[in-house]
Parts: sequence; C-alpha cells; structure tokens
Amino acid sequence: MSVLTFRGGIHPFDGKELSKEKPIQKLLPVRDLVYPLSQHIGAPAVPIVKKGDSVLAGQMLAEAGGFVSAPIYASVSGTVKSIEPRLTPGGIRVNSIVLENDGNYKEVAYEAGKPLEQLSADEVTGAIQKAGVVGMGGAGFPTHVKLSPKDRSQIDYVIANCAECEPYLTSDYRRMLEEPEKLIEGMQIILSLFPNAKGVFAVEDNKVDCALKLEKLVKGQQNMEVKTLKTKYPQGSERHLIYAVTKRQINSTQLPADAGCIVDNVDTICSVRQAVVEGRPLTSRIVTVTGDAIKDPCNFEVLLGTSHLDLIEAAGGLLGEPEKIISGGPMMGNPLFELDVPVVKTSSALLCMSGDEAALEPQACISCGRCVDVCPGQIVPSRLASFAAQGKQEEFEKWNGMECCECGCCSYICPAKRHLTQSIKTMRRQILAQRRKK
Repeated sequence: MSVLTFRGGIHPFDGKELSKEKPIQKLLPVRDLVYPLSQHIGAPAVPIVKKGDSVLAGQMLAEAGGFVSAPIYASVSGTVKSIEPRLTPGGIRVNSIVLENDGNYKEVAYEAGKPLEQLSADEVTGAIQKAGVVGMGGAGFPTHVKLSPKDRSQIDYVIANCAECEPYLTSDYRRMLEEPEKLIEGMQIILSLFPNAKGVFAVEDNKVDCALKLEKLVKGQQNMEVKTLKTKYPQGSERHLIYAVTKRQINSTQLPADAGCIVDNVDTICSVRQAVVEGRPLTSRIVTVTGDAIKDPCNFEVLLGTSHLDLIEAAGGLLGEPEKIISGGPMMGNPLFELDVPVVKTSSALLCMSGDEAALEPQACISCGRCVDVCPGQIVPSRLASFAAQGKQEEFEKWNGMECCECGCCSYICPAKRHLTQSIKTMRRQILAQRRKK
C-alpha cells in the first residue's frame, strides 16, 4: 500500500496518546444551552422561537437565512430563556438562543428516510439541508451546498478526510474505530449523488487499525477504496489532501469541485448518514477534551450548545492553572479567554495546556529559509509577513499571499518565533473583506 503525501509540512509532537485509547462517552450538559445563530459560513440562521417558548430536543430553533446557511436545532428539551449576544469559540459575540434544560430530554418524533435507491438526488441533498449539516472539520461550509456542484457528472472523487493531522485530536480516530459502518454508509449516500465518482477514505499511516477496519468493510465494493497518507501536518488540509490522493492541484480561487473532487471529514459524513437514514438533525458532535492540564483526557459525544465548562468538569477538571486553552487543535484552533462558551457545530476539541510555547518574544528574521521549506503552499511566509506588517497589499498579492492556507507551519518552525501566520492571516482577511465590499 503506497503512502501518499505532498511537499512541505512539519512533524509536531502529536499528543494523541493522551486520549486515543479513550472510547467515546455521551455527555449530558449541566448549564444552560447556548446556540449561536452563526455556526457556519454564510448567512446567520433566523430564530423561529421566542423567549418563554417550550421546545423539544430535535425541534428547529432557527431556520436557514438563505441557501448558503443552515438551520439550528435544540439538543435538549426545555424553555427559551432569551435571544441575546453571546461569546462563541471564535472569540466574537453573535446573537444566540439561550435554552434552559428541563432535564427530561424529550424528543420530537423523527421520520426515518426512505431506502437510498428510492431517493432522488434532490431528496438526499434536501434531507441534508433540512438537518443543518455543515463541514464539521472546522470550516462550517453548509454541506448541501458543497454537494450541489453545477455538474455532478464531473465529480471523480469523493474523499473522506480521515487524516486528523492536527495534534492532540482523536475524535475522528475514535469514530472510525468505533463506528466505521456509519462512515461507510454515509459515503454510499454521498456517492449516490455523483454517478462517476469513486469514494476514497484517506487515512494517515499512524491509524493503521482504522485503515484495516475500513478496508475490510469496503472489500469487494468497486466504487470505494482506502488510501494511506504519510503522517504529516497539514495532511488534512483540503488542497493538500486532494493533491496527495489525486495529484490534482487547486488554488485559493478554486473549489475542490473544480478539480473533480468533493472532500468531507469523518463527523460530517456520519451526520449525512444520520440525516438521510434516520431523519435526525445535527444536534451533537464528537469532541476531544485533552492536554497536559486536563486530569482525564476523553472523547465525548457532546450536545451542541453545551458549555466548555461542562467539558472540563466531565474530564475530571484541571490539574492546575492552564497557561493556554484552545478551542480546536494547537495549530489552527482559537485561544479561549473565557470558558463559558458553547460547543458549536465546528468544535472538534478543547485543549488545555500547562505551558504556552508560542508566548515568546519574536526576534528579527535571520533569513534561514525554514518557513519556505515547510510551507505546503510553496510561498515565502517571511516576506509575506513583512509585507503584511507594512501594509503593502499590492506586493502581498503579487507574492501569492492569498495562497496561504493558514496552517501555522511557518510560525511553528521559525527559530526567531515570528508571528508569521498571524500577520499573513490578518492581511488576507483585510483583502477578502475589501473584495466582498466590491
């Protein structure tokens, strides 16, 4: 079995041994549930409930605000306390529905879907749209939009992103190990939309046990296969995953569909299955709670809206005062300055660290070129960061600054500890905001 990869990348300490052997546990919330109306790329969801309303688990709280949007559902039964701005894991305040949990967990009656062979493509994507499924690997792009390219016959590959290359995260690993059948069934549903596509489960070679399970399940199926990737960060980045699997390249102005590919992560594909087969909306996800400041690192199935404080308490609490807490992984996650923020559709992990290796005073660039060597986008991070710091937008774009995938490899490897990724990311955001205005 060949091992696929891309040029560049790094091999940071992965920390996965803290939680990889911990089976998924269901976690029930203690505090109020909070549902931000912006948990996805696109228009915010629009509330259809008001203060004082009683709701059931699985009941829609907010409808999609447009085609590129996604509805939001209650994950518990209870009473709507308020609709007000609340802090999100991304560090911004957005309008949110606050729900008081009644502790009964009464659910609406779900209507199971028809057999797949009896469903049209529009019915499949309609069920996914209705369920509020979005990309759960971090981007939050509404999945029904991703699965609706202009010409479905031009899609050659549906790639299941099973890499989970971000250090410390083990939620996808546990899902693959414990429920591989759901992943296979989800892939079958997505493949039904694309008549010429092959399904590829792209697994890093540090997850041999998962690869073997998946290979056993797809044996004999002509339209599915397992491919092994070299364990390297950022192997799970969409652009680099596509290149590793197909040797096709896309840039920042293109979508995977332009290269004949659809890419979804493990939790997303399982949520597609849940929506189409069970008729259940997205109300929970798998979250890894880990780090050397956590007493008992775990993998939890968490109801959306649950406070991060509940996650820490369920994992035995903190061993001491953490120096850094991150929503997500250490490379691309968001630092948290307050813990009473909700788990949202894109929350993959809560990482609590006793030390902060990034909290070092940056020094002058020594022109060593290491950032160039590891950059998977084959750009020059040191020069782009200088352009960003000086506000030289024209030079930044000329030197392909928009091709940065914000993976953090350059900042990680820099001996001068310069905040390369952060500077480039800020300039990219400014340029994208200007383009939207135009």
